[in-house]
Amino acid sequence: MFQKGDKIVYGQTGVCIVEDVVEKALIKNEKKLYYLLKPLFQQNNVIYAPVDSDKVFMRHVITKEQAEELISLIPDIKEQMGKSDLSPEEYRAELCTHDCRDLVELTAQIYEKKKTARALKKKLGFSDEKYMRLAENLLFGELSTALDIPIESVPDYIEQKIGDK
Repeated sequence: MFQKGDKIVYGQTGVCIVEDVVEKALIKNEKKLYYLLKPLFQQNNVIYAPVDSDKVFMRHVITKEQAEELISLIPDIKEQMGKSDLSPEEYRAELCTHDCRDLVELTAQIYEKKKTARALKKKLGFSDEKYMRLAENLLFGELSTALDIPIESVPDYIEQKIGDK
């Protein structure tokens, strides 16, 4: 069970802080325990998530050490990733693993696709743009939280750490 003050990843919402654990009768007037979650990167939003539910993925945010290690692995991840053209279903499947390494692979693949499209004076497709934005928001939100830096600083931080290796 998460505790008040914990920072967690909540489904596709991303990083949330557990504001409280409360007993409420939200459905069928049955009292249940809920996490009161406040998304860190969405304004004016609160979520009541049942403590005992497994319908939406929840886990603790990675540590600073894990974030630094992940960033150091980005050149290797980019080198090892396949050149396959992923379908929207495959994009969704990658997002649903909730694994930061998968998010790095996904954003790197779409970024490469974007570079190729730009070289051909074309635009990236709508699905590609959509899933790149979703993956970046989830990844950058978690890295921002783990590293205790503003979310908008994450791309520069990564670039500084790995350069153009």
